[in-house]
Amino acid sequence: MKWYIAKRLLQLIPVLLGVSIIAFALIHLAPGDPARTIAGEHASEQVIESLREKYGLDKPLHVQYLVWLKQVVRGDFGRSIVSNEYVTREILDRFPNTVELTFFSMFIAIVVGFFAGVVSASKQYSVLDYTTMGVALFGVSMPVFWLGIMLMMIFGVFFRVLPIGGRIDTLIPFERITGLYIIDSIIQLNGPALVSTLRYLILPSVALATIPMATIARVTRSSMLEVLRQDFIRTERAKGLSERVVIYKHAVRNAMLPVITVIGLNFGLLLAGALLTETVFSWPGIGRYVVKAVQMRDYPVVQGCVLFFSFMFVVVNLITDILYVLIDPRIKYK
Repeated sequence: MKWYIAKRLLQLIPVLLGVSIIAFALIHLAPGDPARTIAGEHASEQVIESLREKYGLDKPLHVQYLVWLKQVVRGDFGRSIVSNEYVTREILDRFPNTVELTFFSMFIAIVVGFFAGVVSASKQYSVLDYTTMGVALFGVSMPVFWLGIMLMMIFGVFFRVLPIGGRIDTLIPFERITGLYIIDSIIQLNGPALVSTLRYLILPSVALATIPMATIARVTRSSMLEVLRQDFIRTERAKGLSERVVIYKHAVRNAMLPVITVIGLNFGLLLAGALLTETVFSWPGIGRYVVKAVQMRDYPVVQGCVLFFSFMFVVVNLITDILYVLIDPRIKYK
């Protein structure tokens, strides 16, 4: 296992190098001039040229890439063209917000999706099965931004029971420690801050959890149905074990591997920045940060975030592979 982990970590180098080349090329080939965007519509050519020279945009692309890559190797993604702040610092400052939203969303998706898939498989071809899979199909097909707007309209505008945007009530005294507001609230024993944080998390988390939840439900059902047809399940039933024990003690564990794969993929995608959800709900995470950077043609921010996303996605996949061994000891990595 140690050699396998070391090998996977070494594979990060060519993967991240390839991603850096692609990201650098795409953002520089996209239409628009960051220097002109910063200077303003009515700025003179002299001012625009001075900005290009200041940020090194007047150099050939390969030179710009090598300069940027040299900085990246040192852990420095450069400075934002718009804010002039270090990109690394801004990413790390926003990352806890995205992590908290991702964990809360995946918790909802896993609990609801997995339970729905198991129940649906155990009641195959019943009204409950058809209803659950119909709702799952609707969830997979639903645009996240539309669902987010509908949730805001229903619970934030019409009923006014939940906030429609932001991170925490600004009137509540709160000190940021780790950046994870739930943990910070618990550390400070700040009940009002904890309640406010959870209230602000509900709508974006539900909107973000919809597609992963539906996917997990469908994969869980398919995997469970395949396991329930196996001979060892018939043997367990022939022994006189109750259906609950057969399903939740024997079938569920053997059906977990495909589900873990789907959970890992969705977790990596959400952790890489929920662009639409964070934008709709004004969530101060990495996804919203990237959207603004693309609009402003902020090259260092976009390149740094894409590289950071790729790193996190590979790490999540590695953790998923390790979980395979914990769930099924028959799997061995050499």
